[in-house]
Amino acid sequence: MRPRPPPHPFHRSPRRQIPAACCLLLLLALLPLPPAAAKSSTRAITDNEIREKKNACYADIENGLWGFACRSSATEKENCVLRCASPECYNLIYGGDPLEEGELDYIRGQEYKYCMVKLSLGESLDGVKGSFNYS
Repeated sequence: MRPRPPPHPFHRSPRRQIPAACCLLLLLALLPLPPAAAKSSTRAITDNEIREKKNACYADIENGLWGFACRSSATEKENCVLRCASPECYNLIYGGDPLEEGELDYIRGQEYKYCMVKLSLGESLDGVKGSFNYS
């Protein structure tokens, strides 16, 4: 009998494909989940963590990652920072009525932080808007 010739260098045996597929599945399983699918935390986000998120957003805006509109005024920058730190909370609290020049809105600021806390715990955002109305 003649010995079998070695396989072509580009030929892959079926045995090599199975471990490669397993490695690919393992790699995909180790990738971080997007925030919506991530497991909720048992600990609420702290004021320091909110401040850190906002500071990272300020840096991104200063580096031009959010475009010129976000750097056009202090108020526009603040709206962009709030949207960057938590798009869901920004849309819920400020979505139809963003901050205007010179406006200081303590009540909406508290609602925004409360929204971020609820979101960090994986809780429903129902009732967040309007929860700090003092009228």
